[in-house]
Amino acid sequence: MDLGLKDRVYVVTGASRGLGLAAARELVADGAKVILTARDEKALTAAAGELGPNAVPLAADNADPAAAARLVEEARARFGRFDGILISVGGPAAGGSADNTDEQWRDAFESVFLGAVRLARTAADSLADGGVIGFVLSASVHEPIPGLTISNGLRPGLAGYAKSLAEEVGPRGIRVIGLLPSRIDTDRVRYLDSLADDPAAARTAQEGRIPLRRYGTPEEFGRTAAFLLSPAASYITGVMLPVDGGARHGF
Repeated sequence: MDLGLKDRVYVVTGASRGLGLAAARELVADGAKVILTARDEKALTAAAGELGPNAVPLAADNADPAAAARLVEEARARFGRFDGILISVGGPAAGGSADNTDEQWRDAFESVFLGAVRLARTAADSLADGGVIGFVLSASVHEPIPGLTISNGLRPGLAGYAKSLAEEVGPRGIRVIGLLPSRIDTDRVRYLDSLADDPAAARTAQEGRIPLRRYGTPEEFGRTAAFLLSPAASYITGVMLPVDGGARHGF
């Protein structure tokens, strides 16, 4: 199936590793051109080198109010157009409601929430008919995840913002989509598993709750993201799609 991605230009944040890199890899493999961004310049440069000349690194911090405009400008300067953005942000600090500090909440709000809102708002102002804004959120949008209280507090709010944005920009032909990963086999998820007293048993227990009885791979997530960002998904907007192997049992 031709996704229609050839020569389309996207910005992908959080693209030095994990789910952001997986999505960028699939976009480039299908012919798109991508501005990769993250805070870790060294890891970002390595990722871009792996993906080839259609991937350009630009180190930026989502919490920087000027970052969003820089990224859109770079996409247009390097590749002559801007067709969409995938906003993937790192997971905030783990911990329960009594453990997380005010500083951790403030830092997470700036990078995870307000940073994502700025990126989406800037993209919406810059996109034309056929453009797309994607958010990488979490299964915590629907159900809180034990030990991730900050994420549980911020991700549902972003999903609500994304749904509101979809209503506002839809008449201009711009789509807004959300992806809700659960147990995808990334460094972040392996770290969270490692916090358990018995990490191997914790993983086995998690897999037992998933109908497919396994964690997803970054490649599986990346292919899903590439499809939703592509013109092939041109009538899909305002959705929050679980990418979780069926772990969410509700409709």
